Amino acid sequence: MKIVFATSNPHKLKELKEIAEDFGVNNIEFVLPPDGFDPVEDGETFEENSLIKAKEANRLTGLPALADDSGLCVDALGGAPGIHSARYADTPQARIDKLLNALKPYDNRNAKFVCYMTLVGKNGEVLFADKGECHGSISTVQTGVNGFGYDPVFLVDGKNGLTMAKLSEAEKNKVSHRGNALRKVLNYIADNN
Repeated sequence: MKIVFATSNPHKLKELKEIAEDFGVNNIEFVLPPDGFDPVEDGETFEENSLIKAKEANRLTGLPALADDSGLCVDALGGAPGIHSARYADTPQARIDKLLNALKPYDNRNAKFVCYMTLVGKNGEVLFADKGECHGSISTVQTGVNGFGYDPVFLVDGKNGLTMAKLSEAEKNKVSHRGNALRKVLNYIADNN
């Protein structure tokens, strides 16, 4: 079975394939959408943006499509950057710097990564949708070199003060928001094929 993963981010595709492999799924070939895939993410929630991306990938390819919309939600910032996580500033480092500056006045550094996934069939119909979360807090300094995005400042609950970027890929995939959401999708696929 071939499923187009609605992203232009090769890091996300690599992560997705590793999680599926660890889950024991090897009968699904996840592929990227064609060049020019750039849907307008004008939804107001992770759920809405996930659906927009899945439907656009399906429209372009005629294949079943899986999309995720994910981001970092920080309690003290009222859930920001939230759906704007990837556009919070111009570069990954600028996004981290902006986040750390915004949190300077706050003691509460609790945060969570949220990932909402939507699977649509060949005809664009929604087959399954659900979310995964990973809870933690925001560090005052960056540590670690693995991962991407906000991983170097996200301290994962239950990981003894390690940021997401200090975890191995295998450890990250077990606890990440994307891993939690994808396992739900893979369970659905396994139960319905």
